[in-house]
Amino acid sequence: MSRETDEVREAIAGELRLMDPEVRASRPLARQLLDPEFIEVGASGRRWTYDEMLAALPGMDGAPGVGPRYEPSRFTGVLLAPGLVHLTYETERDGNRVRRSSLWRRRDAAAPWQMYYHQATPVPPGTG
Repeated sequence: MSRETDEVREAIAGELRLMDPEVRASRPLARQLLDPEFIEVGASGRRWTYDEMLAALPGMDGAPGVGPRYEPSRFTGVLLAPGLVHLTYETERDGNRVRRSSLWRRRDAAAPWQMYYHQATPVPPGTG
């Protein structure tokens, strides 16, 4: 169930910023959006840590001059608890679809929303 709250909108905005080529190319900008305890399980099955992701982002797809950008769609989100938002959405790039799930957290009202966890799951061709 999607509840379009301010918290959900802020998490979606953060997610979209992380797809921005300029943010992907900038460690300081990406650092603002990733929680220091960040973990990702990528579409390949690889587990990424905060430091690994910050180091790799500038060379990953969607960075300036590195392949096409992801086309996101079907965002849904829910505030699970104060300071914790769960987002789900899909991306498409070069005809390949991926279902994505992210947890965004804010440690206190003055802190920014940061991605705490992300998982990407490829969608097999022909799957709805």
